[in-house]
Amino acid sequence: MKTVQTVAPVLLPISLAELKSHLRIDSGTFDGNLTLTQCLSYGAKGISAGGAYTHVGTGVDVLGKQADVIVHHGTNGDTGTVDTKIQEADVLTGPYNDWTGGAFAQVTTANDNADYKKQYTGSKQYIRTASKVLLAACEFGTSVLVNEATTAEDDLLLEKLQSAIEDAEDFTGRQLLTATYKGYLCCFPTKDYIELPFGNLQSVTSITYKDTDGTETTMIEGTDYLVETNVAAVLGGDQVGRIVLPYGVSWPSVTLYPSNPITIEFVCGWEAADYVPSKIKQAIMLMVADRYADRGEPIIGTLVSAESRSTKAVHNLLYAHKLWSFAC
Repeated sequence: MKTVQTVAPVLLPISLAELKSHLRIDSGTFDGNLTLTQCLSYGAKGISAGGAYTHVGTGVDVLGKQADVIVHHGTNGDTGTVDTKIQEADVLTGPYNDWTGGAFAQVTTANDNADYKKQYTGSKQYIRTASKVLLAACEFGTSVLVNEATTAEDDLLLEKLQSAIEDAEDFTGRQLLTATYKGYLCCFPTKDYIELPFGNLQSVTSITYKDTDGTETTMIEGTDYLVETNVAAVLGGDQVGRIVLPYGVSWPSVTLYPSNPITIEFVCGWEAADYVPSKIKQAIMLMVADRYADRGEPIIGTLVSAESRSTKAVHNLLYAHKLWSFAC
């Protein structure tokens, strides 16, 4: 099967911030490492109508960064309470959904005049806060503190990180994080299933085929074929995904178009960086560390032997997650 990636991953299995921490690289100053962004302006907030979360902040971009959400509480009105939660979204304009584990403890008159923080460890690009005030007006605001050390070598590090990710994907035969592909076949198989490459199958978007006249037909999932992802959808699939014929159904018997007549569009990859196995992440960081330390061609014997030892270590880490049918 020939494949073309049509939608690249948005996330990286290892963020630039995590890589810098591994390499012990930062901006050189404490202040240069941190960015504080106001999410909800501080001030007196009125009672929320109907108990809804009416005090909503502005989305903050945290993709690939370490972020803490901070709620700055002043004085609660007599018997007043404040409930705050973190919401997340793929785009700035939303829709925003509650992030699991993002609810702050309720603030009352017994624990007001204090700051509370919670680390965001989700995988979305934008986060914001949503709060509700009950019984009496309360003073508070929210902000997002991002660890975003910027160095002169950020572009170089990202380049080396991307090349290491691609090497890990090539060796294992996997797509690490969510991407969309189109696969092309010249004919339908003689067996009753089609194996899809890259593992981690999430879904099959469509299957189409063209006859000799170039007329395209779209097959119907559940009627013409079934999708086998092999594991729970929340993990985005782990092993090889398959398209399977239902009982009593055959592949179309038409004469096919001479060039790439069958197109299968599918989505694969783990849905969040947290799902990528730690051995793969360690292998990627080991490759980047080596490439960052040695930016030229190793020509000294000790360097060559060190590189050989590193390569063996990388391969040992990746072997456990190799898809032998599709790996290089």
